[in-house]
Amino acid sequence: MLLANLGVKFWLATRQIRAVSRHRSAVPQEFSETISLQTHQRAADYTAVKLRFGLLELALSAAVLLGWTLLGGLDWLNEVLLSAFGPGYPLLQPLALLAVFTLINGLIDLPMSWYQTFVIEERFGFNKMTQKLWLGDLLKSTVVGIAIGLPLAALVLWLMNATGSLWWLWTWVAWMGFSLLMMVVYPTLIAPIFNKFQPLQDESLKERVTQLMNRCGFASKGLFVMDGSRRSAHANAYFTGFGASKRVVFFDTLLSQLTPAEVEAVLAHELGHFKHKHILKRIVGMFAFSLAGLALLGWLSNQSWFFAGLGVMPNLPLQMGGTVSNHALALLLFALVVPVFTFFLSPLMAQLSRKHEFEADAYAAAQANAQDLSNALVKLYKDNASTLTPDPLYVRFYYSHPPASERIARMGAAIAPV
Repeated sequence: MLLANLGVKFWLATRQIRAVSRHRSAVPQEFSETISLQTHQRAADYTAVKLRFGLLELALSAAVLLGWTLLGGLDWLNEVLLSAFGPGYPLLQPLALLAVFTLINGLIDLPMSWYQTFVIEERFGFNKMTQKLWLGDLLKSTVVGIAIGLPLAALVLWLMNATGSLWWLWTWVAWMGFSLLMMVVYPTLIAPIFNKFQPLQDESLKERVTQLMNRCGFASKGLFVMDGSRRSAHANAYFTGFGASKRVVFFDTLLSQLTPAEVEAVLAHELGHFKHKHILKRIVGMFAFSLAGLALLGWLSNQSWFFAGLGVMPNLPLQMGGTVSNHALALLLFALVVPVFTFFLSPLMAQLSRKHEFEADAYAAAQANAQDLSNALVKLYKDNASTLTPDPLYVRFYYSHPPASERIARMGAAIAPV
């Protein structure tokens, strides 16, 4: 399955590289008046470089997966921590296993993250981060991860030990509660650790956006501008929060690139996701998928072949005084292996996401102005160096948003007089 996974991913990536390179010399006809050849070629080069780097990351991740499983890395780490903590600490050893595993994986990923930011993004003019800011973000994310992750992991391990054969159901309840809590507290407690959020100062834009939200029946806790330009030249706008804590957030880069009418159209698109209940549907889908996954893990954690087949010797309770469980091992093995299998569901998830994007576009065209939305999309594709000539099969597997040509074509149909 791993070989099949790698084979398909490499095949799709090479198809995308060939498609982008093949059309590099000419701007698609429908964009010839809005996108220059230089901009088009920059997007093609950016796409190809990222894909080639992605192939390297893919090979590394496969090697790491094999190292942890069939080559015995996780089994060795578990034995080391068992020797260090012994059976007298039924919760500490599994918790240490999760923590050390996460730390090692994070260290392995660091060079790739640094190269992505300071070589690739820098080369194409997107990176605005300094080494100091990058290290500061790394430190902050580590501290936040420890502060949130360790108590959550301890709770999950305790539930797995204390609630019997239905531990997976109780763990699911705890995980869903945690997820909903994070939706509420993230905008006000966690996001400000990394970025500054200032109330929108442009009164005319604020009035325009407020009128749009009133027309759409949407209420929020405020309109904010985020200092995205400290880290990247990429632009975006989004809603964050849950229930009464919802916020509208604009990247400062977005406001600098779009006209007020185009900003309104982009926001109308985001409101379309709420109008069609896309966010709620995704949350419900996440809950259902998590429940199914934990139920499967509940069964697999009792199967010795699940551990042995992935290169791990299960802990033997009788030899360990009956105090050391296999729950942390099962969690880690499941997290390592499941993405290999669920990758083949990618086309279905991507298709659903693209359908939602078309629905949000249609809503925005009705609530704002289709031409403004079309203009904004062209600017965003251009400023983010998004390729205009993707491979169709690559799109079907990976694209959560429809290609520019398809979105603009639909906008054109909405703009054209009846």
